[in-house]
This record gives sequence, C-alpha cells and structure tokens, in this order.
Amino acid sequence: MQASKILTIAALTLMSSIALAGLVQPAPVDVDLVNQAALGDMYTARTADEDNVFIGCGVRNIDDGAGGILNYGFCQAEDAEGDHVFCSTYNSALVDAIASTSDYAFLTFRWADDGAGNLECTYVGSSTQSFYLPKK
Repeated sequence: MQASKILTIAALTLMSSIALAGLVQPAPVDVDLVNQAALGDMYTARTADEDNVFIGCGVRNIDDGAGGILNYGFCQAEDAEGDHVFCSTYNSALVDAIASTSDYAFLTFRWADDGAGNLECTYVGSSTQSFYLPKK
C-alpha cells in the first residue's frame, strides 16, 4: 500500500513538472509516399499554421440494400509539403481500430495499392496516451 502511494505521488510530481516545462504536441503530420505510411497527432494537425495539414480516420455504415450493413473505414492525411493520401478498407479489424480512435489521438496508418488503382488501408494504429500538453 505504501509503495502504491509513493508511485502515485511520483507520477503526479512528474506530470506537474512536465506541465510547467511547457512541452507541446510533438508530432506534425508526415505522409511518406515511398514507404506508404502516414503518422501524426490529430490535435497538432488541427492547430497547424497550414490550412491543408490534416490527418484522420473515419467509419461509414452503408446499407447494402439486402437488409445488411457494410462497415467501411477510411484514413486520410496531408502534410505541410503537400503529400496527400486516402485509403479505405472493409476489413473488420481495421474498421474496429478506426472506430476506436479519438479526437486527440496520435494516428498511424499504412496502405497498399489493391491492383485496381485504389489504396487499401493495411494498418491503423492510434494512441490516446500522451503526457504532452497542447500549446496554448
């Protein structure tokens, strides 16, 4: 019990010192067209000086016309250099990963050409755990 109190106090002390240090969100959006990967912090993208910088994923539920629902996921990003990507997927595991992201997530996604000229999302990862604070 005493050890958990000490750890809690240490964690709170660390968090308050970080807040005073003025750290900001660390990850601007980066779209790597060669390695087919995009990453970035969604909060940083929303507060970027460049209007065209963004990153995000979403899910659409589409009536299939036969009484069922298709779950369709997509991710898109554009960085400060103007590199842009949009990928989509019907893969249920990826759609679930997309659905679990939050407005303040650090987001990573990868894609591959599906052979018909469309980009298929192949990986989606996000993290909502960060001790960095938004720049005020």
